[in-house]
Amino acid sequence: MTKKPNLSSLDKILIQCDQALRACVPGANKASRATPAKKLEEQVLSESEKQHVAGLMRINHTGEVCAQALYAGQALTAKSNSTVESMKQAAAEEIDHLAWCDERLTQLDSRPSFLNPIFYGLSYTLGAAAGLAGDKWSLGFVAETEKQVSKHLKSHLLEIPESDPKTKAILEQMIVDEERHGETAKKSGGLELPGPIKLAMKVMAKVMKNTTYRI
Repeated sequence: MTKKPNLSSLDKILIQCDQALRACVPGANKASRATPAKKLEEQVLSESEKQHVAGLMRINHTGEVCAQALYAGQALTAKSNSTVESMKQAAAEEIDHLAWCDERLTQLDSRPSFLNPIFYGLSYTLGAAAGLAGDKWSLGFVAETEKQVSKHLKSHLLEIPESDPKTKAILEQMIVDEERHGETAKKSGGLELPGPIKLAMKVMAKVMKNTTYRI
């Protein structure tokens, strides 16, 4: 069995910086799975439809940037190796979503949010704090996050025009993956979060959605 290298504090900091840059820089991530929209034909959208879909996908892209930050922060402070590996695996799978959203934004002649670095920093701090609270709370945080993300993806799915099967296909696969991540976190021992924390998460998500739709 290959022994894992012992990383210095500087090495860990550099890795964290690299992860942050990859999450926030457009086109820096490559998906391990082909986009679900790959075999679907691009349909003609009106300019208003195109702008609206781009706004929704910009929100979803920022959501995936936040997911990368949350998992990175939690992996940094998690107590057990199994939880650390679980966070890293989930983050790796979420990179597909990040790349798919990024690619779709380019196809829609749009771009990711300029606010991504700010939301990355806020989410990283939240993730690290959740990890410090203990692995069961950290996993509970993942489960609640994925629950809220799935809910807003489903709401976005209803807003996508029927003439845009490519975006619909991407969102449908993202929902499947997010729900699976949430169930895995619960089965791994994640605790139900207190009401005030859930509310705070919803408020932060609302702020993110309202700002990144256009900015």
